[in-house]
Amino acid sequence: MMADSGSSEEIAVIGNTDLISDESENNLINTMVERETALLRKMEINVTEAEKRSGKNTVNMQETYTVYLIETRLYNRPAETVPEGGTPAVPDTLWRRYSEFELLRTYLLVTYPYIIIPPLPEKRAEFVWHKLSADNLDPDFVERRRVGLENFLLRVASHPVLSNDKIFFRFLTEEKGWREAVLETGFQDKVDSRLKSLSAMFRVKNPDKRFTALKQYSDELNTVISHLLRVRARVADRLYGVYKVHGNYGRVFSEWSAIEKEMGDGLQSAGHHMDTYAASIDDILEEEEHYADQVKEYLFYTDAVRSVCRKHELSQYDLEMAAQDLAYKKQQKEELATGIVRVFSLKGMTSKLFGQESQEQREIRLAALEQSIQEGEETVKEKNAECQEFVRTAWEDIERFKEQKDKDLREALISYAVVQISMCKKGIQVWSNAKECFSKM
Repeated sequence: MMADSGSSEEIAVIGNTDLISDESENNLINTMVERETALLRKMEINVTEAEKRSGKNTVNMQETYTVYLIETRLYNRPAETVPEGGTPAVPDTLWRRYSEFELLRTYLLVTYPYIIIPPLPEKRAEFVWHKLSADNLDPDFVERRRVGLENFLLRVASHPVLSNDKIFFRFLTEEKGWREAVLETGFQDKVDSRLKSLSAMFRVKNPDKRFTALKQYSDELNTVISHLLRVRARVADRLYGVYKVHGNYGRVFSEWSAIEKEMGDGLQSAGHHMDTYAASIDDILEEEEHYADQVKEYLFYTDAVRSVCRKHELSQYDLEMAAQDLAYKKQQKEELATGIVRVFSLKGMTSKLFGQESQEQREIRLAALEQSIQEGEETVKEKNAECQEFVRTAWEDIERFKEQKDKDLREALISYAVVQISMCKKGIQVWSNAKECFSKM
């Protein structure tokens, strides 16, 4: 949701699920995270505050950036769960920059290619209406990012696989030495180049229809949520203007009351109700913004889904390349054994020009090809097993994600609707109060 600094530093089937219980206004995004892993049963994780700092960056230039305080609290009971009323231990705290969150997420993306990695909050504000600042150091913006970063940590901590990662645990508990530890894993060497990803996407001959459909769904969901957020931003702009214009009623009624004797009190009271109505839109839209952020999270999730699809394409591409190489070697062996060249080759032309190779040479080549074919068959077997395992683990996580998505988006949309209903009721109440004031004049 927000950027770390002013510098350059700063990544289907829809099922139905039961609606979780209603949350209070203060619970915001993090109420959506399922607390079911061993890590969350023994540790409480919060990002409690943000702090603006200044310092020199890697090129020795002064910069202003934001750091976030991660607070973790291990329950002091040895049991897996803490009974109601259990006393948690004193929390441990450490500061992290946004860039460190990015590094953690990149590590998770590379280490767990078959998992839909939770997204980070946005780097720069998107889909803003005029009252919201796009400045990444704006206090409101930083606060929304703080909530988003906490939500990211809780998403990872609630995942059945990611929650057990040692690097993630060190991110939460070791302020110094963590960056060195994650770099020592060598994950950067495993990052696939964009060129290889594009090559796989366009050259896979037998793509898995399920992943193709999932990728298309992800693209369509991205488009739909983008449109929804744009519409919401336009509506927020107009609502803000309409509410603030009601403040003019208050001013006019107040001025009018000054020239009236019998009607003055009623007009003055009605004016106060209009002023209250005009001022209420700030809190309404602030609450609404939190629910918009919940929807926006799934806009960023769509890229994580596409990442898993791309990783599958790479896995499938490697398998097909290994199978193609094996088929070519088998063809070479057949041609060498029969002496019949089925396709044009430089070796075949050389044999015609300079004579056939000796029997001994052919036997040496045949033996080498036989060894190479055996290795190729083993490679294909391994790649096929890897691809099948990727599909199995990825689809298991995809199903988990779909269930989470349906529940979260359903809850966010219902909460958004509740805000609209509440807003309309408040408007009716204001005008009802104004009517009473007019009636008593």
